[in-house]
Amino acid sequence: MWLYLAVLMGLYYLRRWYRERQVVSHLRDKYVFITGCDSGFGNLLARQLDTRGLRVLAACLTEEGAEQLRRRTSDRLETVILDVTKTDDIAAAAQWVKERVGDRGLWGLVNNAGTFHAVCCTEWLTMEAYMNTIKVNLLGLIEVTLNMLPLVKKAQGRIVNISSILGRVAFIGGVYCSSKYGVEAFSDVLRRELQHFGVKVSIIEPGYFRTGMTDQKRTPEKVKQAWEDIPAHIRETYGQKYFDACE
Repeated sequence: MWLYLAVLMGLYYLRRWYRERQVVSHLRDKYVFITGCDSGFGNLLARQLDTRGLRVLAACLTEEGAEQLRRRTSDRLETVILDVTKTDDIAAAAQWVKERVGDRGLWGLVNNAGTFHAVCCTEWLTMEAYMNTIKVNLLGLIEVTLNMLPLVKKAQGRIVNISSILGRVAFIGGVYCSSKYGVEAFSDVLRRELQHFGVKVSIIEPGYFRTGMTDQKRTPEKVKQAWEDIPAHIRETYGQKYFDACE
């Protein structure tokens, strides 16, 4: 029995060693489009892929973010301004990418753009917060994917959607969790449908990381603002002691 177990363990580590030695060739000929590159994961990924020689097409929300990224990368990296909640922006970005990748297609699409509302009770959030979170985290991701899909299929590339651990276990931030559960479902369906075309779809579920979106200095301010904005009759049902405990 122990011999069989030793053989199985040996085969497991042999397979793992073999997979880890696989290297993607011709990186300088491969294009990757990344959303949300002003800061955080998107910014770090854009810089890392650029260092490895890939042709990075980085989408930033602001010109300031794009300029800062260009200063820290090579001439290979190109930027475009993109608000994933705006259909015209997405269509223009898709055309911009098409002009650059040509017949090679898009080797990688990383949907990273996201937003997070105040960490507070679901009832404290406005409908504007609900709509904005859904638009950025889910609908924007879907629309970007659908616009870039023909280019990804042409390259038999891969799509990487940045979800969250809160897309698997919902315990805080009702609308944020809802948006990330939607990302998980969309990705799972897309993975099965695109398998026929040789396209891979992956999900990354980060836990809590220190990024601009989770700035500890701004969190109390956001919670306080949400508390002050809710109608008085709702605030009374919770009471000041409840709010103080939340802080």
